[in-house]
Amino acid sequence: MTLLPTLTETISRARTDLRVGLPVVIDGHLAAAVETLAPARLAALRSFGKPVLALTDRRAETLKARAYDGDLARVEVPGDAGLAWLRAVADPSDDLRVPMKGPLFTRREGDPAAHRAALALAKSAELLPAVLMVPVAEPPPGLTILPAGPVLAQLATETALAPVAAARLPIAAAEHTRLHILRAEDGGSEHYAVEIGDPPRNAPVLARLHSACFTGDVLGSLKCDCGPQLHAALAAMGAEGAGVLLYLNQEGRGIGLANKMRAYDLQSQGFDTVQANHRLGFEDDERDFRLGAAMLRRLGFSSVRLMTNNPRKVAMMESHGIEVVERVPLQVGRNRWNDAYLTVKRDKSGHLL
Repeated sequence: MTLLPTLTETISRARTDLRVGLPVVIDGHLAAAVETLAPARLAALRSFGKPVLALTDRRAETLKARAYDGDLARVEVPGDAGLAWLRAVADPSDDLRVPMKGPLFTRREGDPAAHRAALALAKSAELLPAVLMVPVAEPPPGLTILPAGPVLAQLATETALAPVAAARLPIAAAEHTRLHILRAEDGGSEHYAVEIGDPPRNAPVLARLHSACFTGDVLGSLKCDCGPQLHAALAAMGAEGAGVLLYLNQEGRGIGLANKMRAYDLQSQGFDTVQANHRLGFEDDERDFRLGAAMLRRLGFSSVRLMTNNPRKVAMMESHGIEVVERVPLQVGRNRWNDAYLTVKRDKSGHLL
């Protein structure tokens, strides 16, 4: 057994580096997240060569920049561009007030693998997907070094989960409840399973995959239907005397709470949920529902009656070994504040509402 970090552990370390403003090295490129980059480190990066700004194709489309690499664009950074310019290109909050960011020139030549891996790493760290890249022959000692191809492959694999702890937890919906904590082996978020009653493992269990929503679940936000769905699902399981609710820490459709608030700000400017995510550089939905299948398998379940309006959840469960014998609709919480949001979920995301 070696004491050196595995690739999975190195990726976890790299996430933390990017979040605190440290660059990492990917296939001979220094890579730094624009969101956390400090002026002194920007100057230090420039001392190694001419930087390029890696953006997703979604953000590039908003900026009218050509994404020659398909899923990303490598934008040339002007010599006089400072941190304010980089952040204005990365963050769409002022796009309407200052619409002209260019002209932006993007690269065609060269291998974009390192840039692609850097963007995937930034997303996994819940940062804006905008990374400053500088080629370097001899990287400074002490920086985390990663290979692009294996990083992309690892980030695409299903996250392994391990049970950590479990205990009885009487709740309003059902006094006979047990809370299970499962920890991601890649250093990511812990996820929770709320087991109500003693559901048999050899029969379909009433189940829900519920993505964390601090604003809705905790604060009672009226902008979404998450809080009402959470409590309605628990109440249904309590009334039935058995069920399991999987609470996945994938806030804001997997983009994190900070980016969710950025999306909310864009929605206040007139964009819908999907448009806001795209302007930020994300896909419509960045969540990984494979986590739910992994949690169910860990708990010993192989078939479910799934409480959801999202056909994607059903398909993901069935493609990862969990039989969905019934889809149980969960249509609650519509109000004047979230009516347009729910309409977009139906029309653009395919939810059955």
